[in-house]
Amino acid sequence: MSWVQQIQSLYNIVRPVIDIAILALLLYKAYELLLKTQAFQMVKGAGSIALVYGIAVLLKLTTLVWIINTLAPVLFIAVVIVFQPELRKIILRLGQSELFRPNSKPNLGHLESVITAAEILSQERRGVLVVFPRKINLKNIIDTGTRLNAEISSSLIVAVFQFDGPLHDGAMVIQNERIVAAGCFLPLSEQQDIKKSFGTRHRASLGMSEQSDAVVLVVSEETGAISVAFDGKLYYDLSPVEATRKLSNLLEHGKRSGELDGGYADALDTGVNTAETALFKK
Repeated sequence: MSWVQQIQSLYNIVRPVIDIAILALLLYKAYELLLKTQAFQMVKGAGSIALVYGIAVLLKLTTLVWIINTLAPVLFIAVVIVFQPELRKIILRLGQSELFRPNSKPNLGHLESVITAAEILSQERRGVLVVFPRKINLKNIIDTGTRLNAEISSSLIVAVFQFDGPLHDGAMVIQNERIVAAGCFLPLSEQQDIKKSFGTRHRASLGMSEQSDAVVLVVSEETGAISVAFDGKLYYDLSPVEATRKLSNLLEHGKRSGELDGGYADALDTGVNTAETALFKK
């Protein structure tokens, strides 16, 4: 047997494993995407209808089968209309994501530099908006601002946000341990139950966290409160220590909201949870 035939025989043995592994990876990524876009309820509803239809066919319930077949086109259109925001988010994530791209997380020293700058600007009542991309590519956001490609330093961050310059009102993007750009425009949140006292920065931080897996640090110009937005939720009025831990946890482990480490979650129970609850009160 030639070496070509040996390789082909080996491939025939390994091929089913590769096939199943790729399928499992795709299913896992699809499940992860549905969870991130909160569209899992749509899948559960479709699964329930499919289950009822299967039982009706199996038991030969002709009237029920006829009703489902008749209503299927209407149900499909209704699902598209009702879940249009979630479907748009799924398409955006598919178009922006890079499957094997690692998290671009700054080290703890760089996070402390960012938090130090945020604390200084908070005391001076200067607004701050800093985006930390994770796995989803934010090139379209970066292109709306001015590219800096600078080292991370608290003095530079303070200089950008401290004075009413051309980059002050936009967002800064920090990626791969560099300040990539500043003065970037972020999408505003589509949530309707945001506290009315929150301004454009908080709405932009929520909008960015809704349309990507980025973590966003925001400082209020009115109150000086330091907050972190992730996964469509805003953790409002954190202390510098809490903000550092929150950023480190999300950027390092990529945990979703409410999945913090036990010790850290206990430390934040009295502050973050109360603030997050207050966010959605009118």
